[in-house]
Amino acid sequence: MLKLIAVKFLKKIVLISVWKLGGSKMKTREAALEYALSFEDTYQDAPFHDLNWQLVRYKFNKKAFLWSYEKDGYICLNVKVDPDKAFFWRDIYKSVKPAYHQNKLHWNTIILDGSIPDNDIKIMIAESYDIISDSPSKRIYGAVRKIPFGTVATYAQIAELAGDRKMARAVGNALHKNPDPASIPCYRVVNAKGELANDFAFGGRDEQEKKLIAEGIRVKDGVVDLEKYGWKFVL
Repeated sequence: MLKLIAVKFLKKIVLISVWKLGGSKMKTREAALEYALSFEDTYQDAPFHDLNWQLVRYKFNKKAFLWSYEKDGYICLNVKVDPDKAFFWRDIYKSVKPAYHQNKLHWNTIILDGSIPDNDIKIMIAESYDIISDSPSKRIYGAVRKIPFGTVATYAQIAELAGDRKMARAVGNALHKNPDPASIPCYRVVNAKGELANDFAFGGRDEQEKKLIAEGIRVKDGVVDLEKYGWKFVL
């Protein structure tokens, strides 16, 4: 009963947005791709021989959260959905259908025929991105990006910031596979004693030490003074 009331309430919100926005302007593949690519760590891909299919993927797991293609004279978008919300969107808009060529419980097809407001198309794309990109690795990389210049953090700190202090080992594994060292400063992560990683994946301990010294962090015998250089953060 409560679920039914909630769905009806959400439908009213969406219908109000339709009235306010007065239709949609997102009718082109370019507009949809541009919006999808505005999300962090995404890239465009055309993996098939048929160039009609253009995808946007999340970089860290390479999963696609937007599939675009032309069908029956319209640009169509396939987006990932929570199964409960799949039917919600289909009930609201006739141009949201069970996904073409994909699992119809977990994917919807949006037909860009002008009947769906931009705002709701963007919500559906954003929800798809959130579902595809949510992973421990994403949270770990996000936490490492936050370590301030000139400071270091421990594996346990990063694990805690990523949502689970017990996954310190997973932090090490994720950083060893760091897909973007230029923007994810994994060299700022040390163990609980302040020790550098002997097997630092991007040039070994000497390279990690050089990067830390360049930021004004003193390293003595492969160890950083956590009292002086440790990141003091509050969750």
